[in-house]
Amino acid sequence: MTLQRVTRDRAVYFELDSRIPPALIVQLGESFVIESNDAANGCISDPLAQLPDPKRTPPELNPVGGPVFVDGVRRGDVLVVNVEQIVVGEQGFTCWGSNAGGVLGPGTLWPELDSPYTHIFKHVSGPSGTLADGKALLNEFQEDFRKVAWDLAPFIGTLATAPDREVASSIAGQGPFGGNLDCRDIKEGTKVHLPAFHDGGLLFSGDVHASQGDTEFYGWADECSADVTYSCDVIRGKTIHNPRLEKPSSLVSVCSCKPLEEAVRRAVIDLMDWMISDYEMSPKEAYIHVCCNPDFRVNVYQMVHMGPLDFTVGAEIPKKYL
Repeated sequence: MTLQRVTRDRAVYFELDSRIPPALIVQLGESFVIESNDAANGCISDPLAQLPDPKRTPPELNPVGGPVFVDGVRRGDVLVVNVEQIVVGEQGFTCWGSNAGGVLGPGTLWPELDSPYTHIFKHVSGPSGTLADGKALLNEFQEDFRKVAWDLAPFIGTLATAPDREVASSIAGQGPFGGNLDCRDIKEGTKVHLPAFHDGGLLFSGDVHASQGDTEFYGWADECSADVTYSCDVIRGKTIHNPRLEKPSSLVSVCSCKPLEEAVRRAVIDLMDWMISDYEMSPKEAYIHVCCNPDFRVNVYQMVHMGPLDFTVGAEIPKKYL
């Protein structure tokens, strides 16, 4: 059976906007594919390439495909997005501009980081003969780097439903609808819970990363093209205030805001609400878990000092305690 797909040449939007006509109409439980270019929209293919000068603010980066209209989803529901498969491209890139992308700033201890730089990662297949268990090579194009490789760990950087009234940028937009969260737990096997502000949910996807460390420190991970297979379910008439992730063995409540400590506070409170409302846990028990349980975690997914981006964190509890 051939899956419906949003092809790469149609995944060219830089806004999360409910007024964009649906690219696909799918049924609940139906698998479909959204193809995407890398965050630079395919303009970086070698170490000499650089990001184009921004012509608009925010810049036209992080192209997304969609929206996908999920028949049977109504405004006020929760759209449950099942990430079934992520197939990344054969190479990716990372880069920074002058002043190390604005993170280290002028006067850094390492002047060589004050100049624009582009680094290309080659992705190589693993024992399966595919990139599903492949690796990223650090030194394929830069001989002065150590011969290091690490496992590919792909995830979707930008995943969102169309916001309620506003139009959000695909690179700077973050909120209860999702957006550019760069949350590395939005990966194969995760169910992403997003509020539906419009009939059909209107799902957008793009900005896949082949790998990333905590915080995405200077703002560009291993950026790559990808084909992502999804299917969607619905939770009727439920209100959630932030994106939620259901991993195979844990729950994660996600929040984006500044300062970082406020993002942590909101994510923890939302996780408590999830445990209390959906798992019949008493408020006292939930409160103790998020303070005393050594398996409770706060993940700092994105903490990039870049323009209007908020910081994204996730409060996580293993399901075995539920």
